[in-house]
Amino acid sequence: MKQTEKKKHVSLVFWISLLLCSLFVLVGAIFPKQMEQTTQSITTWIGQNFSWYYLLLLLAIFLICVYLLFSRYSQITLGEEGEEPEFSLKSWFAMLFSAGMGIGLVFWTTAEPISHAYTATPIHQVGTQAAIDDSLQFAFFHWGIHAWAVYAIVALAFAYFNFHKGYPGLVSATLTPLFGEKRMQGPLGKLLDILAIIATVTGVSATLGFGALQISEGLNFLFHIPANFTTQILIIIIATALFIWSTWSGISKGIKILSNINMILAFIVLVVVFIIGPTLYILNMFTNSLGNYIAHFFDMSLRLTINNPEKTQWIQNWTVFYWAWWISWAPFVGIFIARVSRGRTIKEFIVGVLFVPSFVCFIFFAVFGASAIYLQDTGIANIAGGAIETATFTTLEHFPLGFVMSIVTLVVVMIFFVTSADSATYVLGMLSTNGDNHPNSWVKVSWGIMLALFALIMLLTGGTQAIQNLLIIAALPFSFVIIFMIWSLFKALAAERPRLSKRK
Repeated sequence: MKQTEKKKHVSLVFWISLLLCSLFVLVGAIFPKQMEQTTQSITTWIGQNFSWYYLLLLLAIFLICVYLLFSRYSQITLGEEGEEPEFSLKSWFAMLFSAGMGIGLVFWTTAEPISHAYTATPIHQVGTQAAIDDSLQFAFFHWGIHAWAVYAIVALAFAYFNFHKGYPGLVSATLTPLFGEKRMQGPLGKLLDILAIIATVTGVSATLGFGALQISEGLNFLFHIPANFTTQILIIIIATALFIWSTWSGISKGIKILSNINMILAFIVLVVVFIIGPTLYILNMFTNSLGNYIAHFFDMSLRLTINNPEKTQWIQNWTVFYWAWWISWAPFVGIFIARVSRGRTIKEFIVGVLFVPSFVCFIFFAVFGASAIYLQDTGIANIAGGAIETATFTTLEHFPLGFVMSIVTLVVVMIFFVTSADSATYVLGMLSTNGDNHPNSWVKVSWGIMLALFALIMLLTGGTQAIQNLLIIAALPFSFVIIFMIWSLFKALAAERPRLSKRK
């Protein structure tokens, strides 16, 4: 009984993190312009001095995942020996995809390829056939294996230490083999958990901000409802109410049902666009882009173009931004993926988390991105000349059933909004209750409200650019924590060698 009460206790980490986030919201509300200028200056400094670091780090994480996939440790169960997975493969993949990509995928699946082809590219002149050929390749690069490698390694550390070793579900607990239990339960451990919470709040709020922008622009595009800050406030309030309801219903009921519904809706739109759209063009572009992605994987992973300031800026604006986004999402997605992956072996965990969602992302980008490029290239539509928030809706309106598919897309974005926030409140609740896998509902609701406020402040202080700036800033300190998590994981795995040798 005492252990249960202790686990349900709201830690000091909760109050400190909530206070820091509240101060940010307050300062942003009072001094929006000053905050925008300050975050832009910090982001510029990080881009100039740490771009190399981000590129090397994510490539290294991918290579580590590949090593673990084929290592002797791949047969270790993330749970007790012989434990069966809690969720079916279908539900597992749906939850991975909804939590790991969500709104961002719908937001950028059309806008990014169009931007690479007709607005800016690090290699070829925009609008040329070469730039068009490279557009999907870079989208695959930004949304593919690198992103999921970050999620996989952080999730693996959480799952291994929480379910296999019996440690609390905290960032600090994953570093116990390195620093010892006493330090991880002291101020240093609390600092690490606070960094994880701040990274999570920033990363998820950024995604909610993108979602509010796309929903408001979609409503304006379809129904001529003004796409202003007031509309965005109403969207966030409604979505917050929905994910608070989902939070109270529990992870198995709320997230599982919503994730399954959303996967069905998203794939319906995907299949319809594939069938009624330029099918052959999509297939050709997908095949060509996948080949280019594989052929230039390491070149793209390490490209900085240091002697060309314009191209270097492109890499900072796109690749470094995305790498920071995935890092800031890593504690949230990592803990959630760990939670729904209990009972799986390291091998099936890495295959499932690293490769399956990446391939699904490639398919989405190929169908929507190639369709948009086809419409632009043939002169049917001017998607590149419009707002990035409406790129998907502009593409859909030029196909039969376009209006219906646009409405379904709006619903998909809203559900992604709810599932992402719902999952994040669960994770933030865990971190705020000493790693309890069933955190207090009022704690989760508190974090849900904070996520909404954070998203509103991001929109108030500069919209898309402010979102990108805060992501890059929040990701840097947590990236160092990830390095220590990997080190700690390997130290713990090395201690299992004698047991694994006996099993053989």
